[in-house]
Amino acid sequence: MPVESLDHVFEEVTYLVDNLRVRGLMMKPTQAVKRIVIYLRGGKGQVGMVRTGRLMQFADTHTLVFGPYYRGNNGSEGKDEFYGGDLDDVCVAVQILHKLYPDAAIHMVGFSRGGLQGLLTFQEIPVSSFIIWGGVSNIHLMYEERVDLRGMLRRMIGHPKKDYAAYAKRDALSTIRPDCPPIFIVHGGQDKQVGIHQAQFLEYELDQRDVTYRTFYQMNEGHVPRPPALKVALNTVKQWMTDVEHNNIQQRYK
Repeated sequence: MPVESLDHVFEEVTYLVDNLRVRGLMMKPTQAVKRIVIYLRGGKGQVGMVRTGRLMQFADTHTLVFGPYYRGNNGSEGKDEFYGGDLDDVCVAVQILHKLYPDAAIHMVGFSRGGLQGLLTFQEIPVSSFIIWGGVSNIHLMYEERVDLRGMLRRMIGHPKKDYAAYAKRDALSTIRPDCPPIFIVHGGQDKQVGIHQAQFLEYELDQRDVTYRTFYQMNEGHVPRPPALKVALNTVKQWMTDVEHNNIQQRYK
């Protein structure tokens, strides 16, 4: 059953991607849509799945939030390819929403696994900005730091040395252009699931390419900030979105 609130209606939607029926969760405002947030989830399967509470964190009176489940997850057809065909699930969703609401600004938020999904797609679709939050920026770093995930990565993608092409295909930073949409990097200094060096590596690569980006680091927080810090982070992310929409990006966010 759909979840309803005074200002928004929640519903699961199904859309067609590569002849597969892919599902996602949408939070639609009762008033006119002026901003769209695409939430790219972390994890796999039931771990990190899209939930109403997560979408509500980005709620505003005129904001529509959509989180694709990705193929092979939560009733979606197909098989999760971990930065493979699931990238199309992101692109098609954005294209559909842009067609429905052509005047709305679109911001993608890539959390954890969703960070690399956003980096692999955000230049090819009509988004105003990309927020990478506690996100993976380099799959080789992910393989190195998450020993517990190596088995899953080998099953889904292969071995970094033996299956070089599969990993090269998932190298987002080599294709980032200077004129790409602005990027906002949000990360916790105590993050044990996606280390802050992923954010620092991304910073270095963006500097080399003269890309517009800003950072917001909470050095005492982990992968998911504690409630007081989470509130500050969410307010800062929303301020970033507003600044991008008004062409008024600040020099620093703190």
